[in-house]
Amino acid sequence: MPLNLNPLKVAAAAALSCALALPAAAQQNLEKLKQFKVATTDLNIPTVPQTGRRADAIRNNLKNIKLPAGFKIDLYAVVPDARHMAVAPSTNMLFVSTRKTTVWAVTDRDSDGAADEVKSFAPSLKFTNPNGVCWTKDGFLIVVEHNRVLNFPAAEFFYEGPDVAVIEVVPQGKLIPVEEESFNHGARVCDVGPDGKLYISLGQPFNVQPRGKVDLYDRLGIGGIIRMNAFDGSGREVFARGVRNSVGQDFNPKDGTLWWTDNQVDGMGDDIPPGELNRSTKAGEHFGFPWTNGGVTIAGSGAAPDLKDVPAPAGMIEPQVKFPAHQAQLGMAFYGGNAFPQKYQGGMFVASHGSWNRTKASGALINFVPLKADGTAGASEVFAEGWLDQNGVYRGRPVDVAVMKDGSLLISDDFAGAIYRVTYQP
Repeated sequence: MPLNLNPLKVAAAAALSCALALPAAAQQNLEKLKQFKVATTDLNIPTVPQTGRRADAIRNNLKNIKLPAGFKIDLYAVVPDARHMAVAPSTNMLFVSTRKTTVWAVTDRDSDGAADEVKSFAPSLKFTNPNGVCWTKDGFLIVVEHNRVLNFPAAEFFYEGPDVAVIEVVPQGKLIPVEEESFNHGARVCDVGPDGKLYISLGQPFNVQPRGKVDLYDRLGIGGIIRMNAFDGSGREVFARGVRNSVGQDFNPKDGTLWWTDNQVDGMGDDIPPGELNRSTKAGEHFGFPWTNGGVTIAGSGAAPDLKDVPAPAGMIEPQVKFPAHQAQLGMAFYGGNAFPQKYQGGMFVASHGSWNRTKASGALINFVPLKADGTAGASEVFAEGWLDQNGVYRGRPVDVAVMKDGSLLISDDFAGAIYRVTYQP
């Protein structure tokens, strides 16, 4: 006698069973890869098409981008949800993060200045918001997720198959307490400093954290930048405090100082507070948040009334650059190439993602910030713009910038799902 089963209940039960099995399978794969064992039998990894209607449409949008005389912008690769970029040390490729579940391996196999192949990296693993990608000095790729840190030896040479060697630097749920996880401000960025340590930004998950979270976040480094050993997570310490949500950082190769962007408090109007570019010169500095943001008082304001009587820390550091409010500066990079004019060499390029809560949209551009002789920032200027059209519609939203070995500049765009390449010809 056949069973009279409700097909909707059967489908729901099957879906629940798959959902419960996925984390266990992902953990099993991780354990296998840590032991150099096979985790999957399918060696074929699908690639993202680099030609066709979508690529043509992106190229057409680039006709609206304004650059200084002599500069040119082209499509480098179609990369869905492209976020931060890590240019490989020894090969003509890069790894590109997303805020979803994929890290992309992007390869220019014929060295013609455009990618030929885009495919997922380590697909036998399950990533969760793997926004942070960076390299150790000896060629290990770091991937920082929302609440985990992984390290991949020689990733640029062993990315062809789905199984890759991996070191678990910080296990799942150990970067921040699980109870502090949030969908907001969970995109990490990373960099390896001159000291060989791994530096990771930890955005705090509120617009402004409530009074009861201030001391906890200071102690844990949430709303700050932490550093640790890049291979086993040992020696963890809080490097910088008073950060709201930094999604871009780079070390100045000349003096070893760490520079980073910081996003603004929402809900205080169209024109305040400004965005920040900051300079960390030593461990232990405090950069003002949640007492100030971009020089504007936050504690006691409508955005944080419960912080009115909380004493501010002494010696808070002011930003090096204040950007127009709500443009959402994200990725940044020092320009160490020599293909651009002398004016740009040694300075910084900063990507502005564009506003979401202004009555009139602003941003979606690239700024250039020069350095003065004393190592501090000069006046910022717009380098590339046009992703925000005359109707106030975003045609693209820049996320990160990266310098290639030939001195060209890459720009990632998670809205268009693309990476652009800027070159200079006198």
